[in-house]
Amino acid sequence: MRYSASHKQETREKLLHSSAAMAKKEGFASVGVDGLMKAIGLSGGAFYSHFSSKDELFSSIVERELSHSLERLNGNGIQSRERLDRCLKFYLSMAHVEQMDAGCALPSLGAEIARSDVAVRQQAQDWICRLQVGWAATLGSDSLAWAVLSQCVGALVVARMMVDPLVQAQVLSSNHEVLSQQMAGL
Repeated sequence: MRYSASHKQETREKLLHSSAAMAKKEGFASVGVDGLMKAIGLSGGAFYSHFSSKDELFSSIVERELSHSLERLNGNGIQSRERLDRCLKFYLSMAHVEQMDAGCALPSLGAEIARSDVAVRQQAQDWICRLQVGWAATLGSDSLAWAVLSQCVGALVVARMMVDPLVQAQVLSSNHEVLSQQMAGL
């Protein structure tokens, strides 16, 4: 039985969505092709009609996830300090800590991106630099924009490492407080 082109695209999107969520929650390297396909109700053999390799899937996940992050955190490129502060409040929230599979890919997949081939790393760099440029325009400082980006990702990683929700919340609120002070000082 032949499937329509739209069915193939829908299946590819389901695979990307499901694989991204699994990768952010469990790590991409730890999940096999069969597990990725089983999550959407298909056999492992069907994978290769959508991607030529697991590396190609990872590259597509990075592209998709970072483009979504850019949309959420940078909007249409026009920022205000108030919008940036709302983004930081969301990013440094317990909901973001607890919903790893639905959140930013950088805290979960950053180490795997760093170990990837140059093409994937370049792709990630391009998206992150676009976000940094938008935030730098809002903040009026290239270096503060890099510091805010790095501190947010690091704070989320540290908060997720903690077991006690009170400690997690303290990590997040402390980082938000410091970042707010830094941004207010400009």
